[in-house]
Amino acid sequence: MARSDLLISLVKAGTRGDNRKFRNVAEAIIAEERAKRHGVLAERLLEAIQHNGNGIHSLSGTMHAIDPAHKGRDFISEITPRRTLNDLVLSPDARQSIDELVEEQLRADLLRAHGVEPRNRAIFVGPPGTGKTTLAEAVAEAINISLFLVRYELMIGSYLGETATRLKRLFDYARTTPCVLFFDEFDAIAKERGDVHETGEIKRVVSSLLMQIDELPSYTVVIAATNHPELLDRAAWRRFQIRLNLPMPTQKELTSYIESFVSKFDEPAGHASASIVKVLGKISYAEAEQFCLDVRRRQVLAVGQKPLKAVLAEQLKLWASKSRATQQSEGQI
Repeated sequence: MARSDLLISLVKAGTRGDNRKFRNVAEAIIAEERAKRHGVLAERLLEAIQHNGNGIHSLSGTMHAIDPAHKGRDFISEITPRRTLNDLVLSPDARQSIDELVEEQLRADLLRAHGVEPRNRAIFVGPPGTGKTTLAEAVAEAINISLFLVRYELMIGSYLGETATRLKRLFDYARTTPCVLFFDEFDAIAKERGDVHETGEIKRVVSSLLMQIDELPSYTVVIAATNHPELLDRAAWRRFQIRLNLPMPTQKELTSYIESFVSKFDEPAGHASASIVKVLGKISYAEAEQFCLDVRRRQVLAVGQKPLKAVLAEQLKLWASKSRATQQSEGQI
């Protein structure tokens, strides 16, 4: 059953004719029922607030059309998170910020009992391959909610007003269930409105985006990621309560990452993690992960006929060869 405070708020909004409040509270109840795995009830409630059989919602004598929230599903990829925070190597400051975000979401009822909402908006900044998407997934796993990846190729339309309409449907759907709504390459949709080279349409989209973010309930966590923070609209920065810089990993951080990887094997690696990192060079976490996956694949396919030490030696030799070839190619350009 929904929390008593939500039911009381729902009745008050209905008797006052406060349509917006009524819908917001109803969406909070739906999200809570989804979190409790009461899927059938959540869907029935969602259908009830969306239409009364003809696509029109009626409340206190007022009639107005509503875009079905379920259409927002078309613009996301829903992922069941598997990565955990313990799988990642984060700086102490970044880890503390993420731990606080997770704790506030998990103990939201206590905060609300004291009149405070948990933080629910974060932005990750850093070059490609530094773990921004992986960190968003780990946050969703820690809170035990789904990860929704926004699909720009489906949401951005070619007709006037089409993108803003789809954006609204996306946020309407996100309001109906606790989730992490992840905007990768956020600069693609939140560009600086003062840029004279941008069209009026993108400016309207940014304005709509910021308004939708402001109206999200705190149980919907919005995480944005960008490689180009200088392109973002200045007003977008103010929407995010947590701003994390995720730079390229240091040699020490890469060593910790490799140590975590080799510790999962039942046999000795035969190579010091620091020595492996020295051969790999200055790479991103994404590249380090790819190297580790290559080692794992070759180790599995060896079916015990080749020790891990030999597999690592072969892959390190191959990596060094590829690196030299890449450097020579870049030098000829």
